[in-house]
Amino acid sequence: MASQPEPIKVLAPIGFHEKLTRRSLFQVGGAAAGLAIVATACGDDKKSTTTTAGSAGTTAGSDTTTAAAEPGTLATGDWSRVINKAGGTLSMFTWGDYNDPDLVGPWAESELGVSMKVDYYASNEDLITKLSTAGDSSGFDIVVPTGTFIPQMVQKGLLQKLDMSLLPNFVNLDPLYTGNAWDPQDEYSVCKDWGSTGWMYDTTQISKDIATWQDFMDACMNEASGNCSLLDSAPDVLGMYFWANGINWTTEKTEDYDAAEKYLVDEVASHIKAFDSYPSTAIAEGSFILSQFFNGDARQAFVRIKDAGGTPENWKWVLGAPATELWMDTYCIPVGAPNPEAAHAWINWLLIPEISIKDLNYHGYNSGLKNMPQLISELLPDLVDGDMIFFSDEQVATMQTGAVNSAQDRITAVYDKIKAKAAG
Repeated sequence: MASQPEPIKVLAPIGFHEKLTRRSLFQVGGAAAGLAIVATACGDDKKSTTTTAGSAGTTAGSDTTTAAAEPGTLATGDWSRVINKAGGTLSMFTWGDYNDPDLVGPWAESELGVSMKVDYYASNEDLITKLSTAGDSSGFDIVVPTGTFIPQMVQKGLLQKLDMSLLPNFVNLDPLYTGNAWDPQDEYSVCKDWGSTGWMYDTTQISKDIATWQDFMDACMNEASGNCSLLDSAPDVLGMYFWANGINWTTEKTEDYDAAEKYLVDEVASHIKAFDSYPSTAIAEGSFILSQFFNGDARQAFVRIKDAGGTPENWKWVLGAPATELWMDTYCIPVGAPNPEAAHAWINWLLIPEISIKDLNYHGYNSGLKNMPQLISELLPDLVDGDMIFFSDEQVATMQTGAVNSAQDRITAVYDKIKAKAAG
């Protein structure tokens, strides 16, 4: 393994943001609001959870098939639908509840011949620590880091280059999501999806309208005190202070972190009930009345509240304001992956339109395929809460991309103090 590198300043996603702000709006279904084609991620605290789907697969082979489009859907010639058959067990390390269960279960086994085993992490830092500690023996075939962390992971020797000959469906991705500055030649990563961050709150328990990050923190310290959760992600927790105060969350100024530490540790921390990167289930169970959320998980929360016998109409989702984040998560293959052929086959399969849109409908994030309006219109005409997946130009303009820079150690130190104070 490579020695510990110096911090890398990666303002790479700025180019990604600029590409998004130049893309025009589109309409989904009969919605009046425009939705922009425009990704760290939603996550899960359940790091020890493991799910195994299906039995052992067939022996890996080189057979490929072409999936036919169903009658009345997308023209076959418009999209690549190559399926690379694989076999054996495919082990993925990812964010919690981040794929349609069919696609990491029976469909993967029946269409690819692989049995999938999925483990979860709560943050990019947890992922990098796990891979760094394991060296070439992590046992994982696919990992899902946020784009800004890829240069650091490559420098540490944690990722292997992709074999693009095994990813023929890569051509289905919108160019907005390829050739990003964190991986300009698309050597190590493939876009999984992208998203942003905001909050949800119970309007029957909190009377004040929560419109900004300052409103969010004020509510956490007042009506939601002891019933408020934050993402288990250091950048996002500090980010809410920076966004509320007109400071870009990629700041490297010592005085900015001094101010954030004083406010978040001394004023906010004692009111926090939990740090949960995946609060939709806890919200449905009645654990919180106010939670910081990634947008896709917030969309799932409405379903889970209803399924639990609650009243979704009592809850309100708000995209972070006056500024918030813009992230892209990616599929990568770690060094030492025991079944890289199956990893390529599964990633390639997820780039088939019908599969990608099925997954999008589950996790609630834009999966990055080209001609998204056509895909939604033809494959998912009854899309629910599309405005929580696709954002307007005006919303994208408020989003800031992240950075791995010289402030990383300070971010972690402040976050640890916040968690310690909250636990006390």
